[in-house]
Amino acid sequence: MQGQIIIGFVVLACVCAQVSQSPYYEEKYPNIYMIAKRARHPRDLTWDKKLGDGKVFGTLGHTDDSLFGKAGYKKDIFNDERGTLKGEAYGSRVLGAAGDNSYLGGKLDWNNVNKNAQATLELNKQIGGRTNAQATASKVWNFDKNTRLSAGGTVSQDIGHGKPDIGLGAKFEHNW
Repeated sequence: MQGQIIIGFVVLACVCAQVSQSPYYEEKYPNIYMIAKRARHPRDLTWDKKLGDGKVFGTLGHTDDSLFGKAGYKKDIFNDERGTLKGEAYGSRVLGAAGDNSYLGGKLDWNNVNKNAQATLELNKQIGGRTNAQATASKVWNFDKNTRLSAGGTVSQDIGHGKPDIGLGAKFEHNW
């Protein structure tokens, strides 16, 4: 029920944001109308507001054949000797001629103090569809001023379906 109310407000806001013009404007000013139509930028409504220790963000907009909205909350969970951990939760809705989509998701990002190690965990779910989990990690080791090793990996899985996709990579550099 709440989702339908929110979607109703999203559609209403997008409709109200449309700019109307006189029906005779194109006939009266044909050259100006062509230039104005090419120069006009999409009129997306975006907001970003601090709330408590985090911030709320969102976007409402449209393309030629769809309406969309995205909203979420970001927060710095900690930033100390352990590194930096940031969290984000979001949802989006797209109404289009080819069909409608709704997504919910969340993400955790961690970086160590020296910025040479990072890890990310992301979960997202398409309403009426599958839940996907993805984790990535990478690390850089500087052995001396000329020798360096960087390695990382990723795991992605549609939860409850099939085997996970796994990717690994490493690079060893030595400058003579």
